[in-house]
Amino acid sequence: MASLGRVVLTAVATRSRARAFVALTKPRIIELLLVSTVPTRVLAQRGLPSLWLMVATVIGGTLSAGGANAINMYVDRDIDALMDRTKNRPLVTGEVQPTEALVFAVGLEIVAFFWLWGFVNLLSGVLAVAACAFYVFVYTLWLKRTSTQNIVIGGAAGAAPVLIGWSAVTNTVEWPAVILFGVVFFWTPPHYWPLAIRYEAEYAAANVPMMPVVEGHRKTAIQIFVYSLIVFACTLALWPVANMGWIYGGTAIALGIAFSWGAWRLVVESDQQRLDTLAIRYFAFSITHLTVLFAAVAIDQLVGWGTA
Repeated sequence: MASLGRVVLTAVATRSRARAFVALTKPRIIELLLVSTVPTRVLAQRGLPSLWLMVATVIGGTLSAGGANAINMYVDRDIDALMDRTKNRPLVTGEVQPTEALVFAVGLEIVAFFWLWGFVNLLSGVLAVAACAFYVFVYTLWLKRTSTQNIVIGGAAGAAPVLIGWSAVTNTVEWPAVILFGVVFFWTPPHYWPLAIRYEAEYAAANVPMMPVVEGHRKTAIQIFVYSLIVFACTLALWPVANMGWIYGGTAIALGIAFSWGAWRLVVESDQQRLDTLAIRYFAFSITHLTVLFAAVAIDQLVGWGTA
C-alpha cells in the first residue's frame, strides 16, 4: 500500500509539474493567436488548404508562441510577483525554476523553427523566429519597462502569426496578409489598454509605465477610440483588396461599429467604478471581435456568397 501511495503521489507531482510548464506558454494567448492563422490560410488558399499543412502550421505556431511566452515569463518574473493578477504564475510560486523555464522556452523555439522549416517552409520558420525575437528583445526587455507605447509597438509580434499563416500557403507575403497584419497590430492597444485601466494600480506598483499609469484614464480611452477606428478602417480595406464577399463585408461593418461604440463609451464615462466595469467588458468583447472577424474571413471564402 505504501508503494502504491508513492506511485500516486509521484503521478500527481508529475501532472502538476507538466501543468506548470504548460502554464509558462500562456495557452489562452496562444489560442487567440491561432484564431487569426487558420482563417488567413483559408483566404490565401481561397479554400481549404491541405489538412496536413494546417496541422503542421498550427503545431509550429503553437511551439513558437509558447516559447516566446515562456521567455516573457522568465524575464517578467519580478513584475509578476508584485501583481495580484500574475502572482500565481509558476516562476513566482517556485513550481518551475528560472533556469528550467529558460531552457524549456529556448528549446521550444528551436523545435518550432526546424519544424516549420521541415514541414511548412523556410519563410514561415524565419517569420516565427523573428516574431519571437521582436517580442522578447523589443517588447519584453526594452519597451515594456520604459515606454507607454510598449503595447503599440509590441503588437507587431502578436500580429506575426497572420504573416506566418499566409506564407505557409503561398511562400510569400502579399497585400491581404499585410492588411490582416495591420488589423491585429492596431487591434492590440484597444484590446490590452482596457485591461491596463482596470489593473492600473497593480501596474503602478510594479513600476510598469502602461498608458493609464502615465497618461491617465481619459487620454488612454481617447487613444483606444482612435485605434478602434483604425482597426475598422483596416477591416474595410481588406474587403476590396482581398476581393471579399458580403459575408465578410457585413460582418466587418457590424463589428467595426460595435467596437468603435464600445471605445467611445470608455471616453465619455466619468465614474471610476463604472469605467472599470466597462473596460473589462470591452476587453472581453475585443476577443469576440477578433474571433468573429477572422471566422468571417474563412466562411466568406468557403461559402463564396457575393464574392466578385
